[in-house]
Amino acid sequence: MDSKYNIVLASNSPRRKELLSGLDLSFTVKVIDGIDESYPSDLPSADVALYVSRKKADAYREAMTKDMLVITADTVVVLDGEVLGKPSDKSDACAMLRKLSGKTHQVITGVCLTTSDKQSAFSVVTEVTFKELTEEEINHYVDTYKPFDKAGAYGIQEWIGYIGVTSLTGSYFNVMGLPVQRIYNELRNF
Repeated sequence: MDSKYNIVLASNSPRRKELLSGLDLSFTVKVIDGIDESYPSDLPSADVALYVSRKKADAYREAMTKDMLVITADTVVVLDGEVLGKPSDKSDACAMLRKLSGKTHQVITGVCLTTSDKQSAFSVVTEVTFKELTEEEINHYVDTYKPFDKAGAYGIQEWIGYIGVTSLTGSYFNVMGLPVQRIYNELRNF
């Protein structure tokens, strides 16, 4: 797909870079450090990822040129209305995985495609179900994979996904952090 824009992926995530590369698009990575990712405490959990993605997009507006299209994204895990972000430490990661054990949760990624004069913003939701995880499995995963940079304290493409995920409804790539099929369609229509 040819684009009249210089596409910029605004993310340090190696997974997002890998996924966007899979679309055979030419893009660069540019990251502004220190963007505030907080959100109002009364914001519905289903809206958090899109809210943060829009905040990230706004941080790039000053530096945008007319030919630039910036892709920002934020992913959250939601269990029974509670947003599980990135764990702060091992104890927090283990606690999150215990909560997810034996249950179905939603992975929501908010995405913004932003130019100097236009924005397309959307969220993609995937439902993921985990088997009952043992303490040994949780500790092995956290000790070995150190999922401290991952919403909900897990990466579906890692060991825990191989042994723990019993079903998935929606986009697998969304759970990895970037709903590339939807992004492709949005870019084609942009």
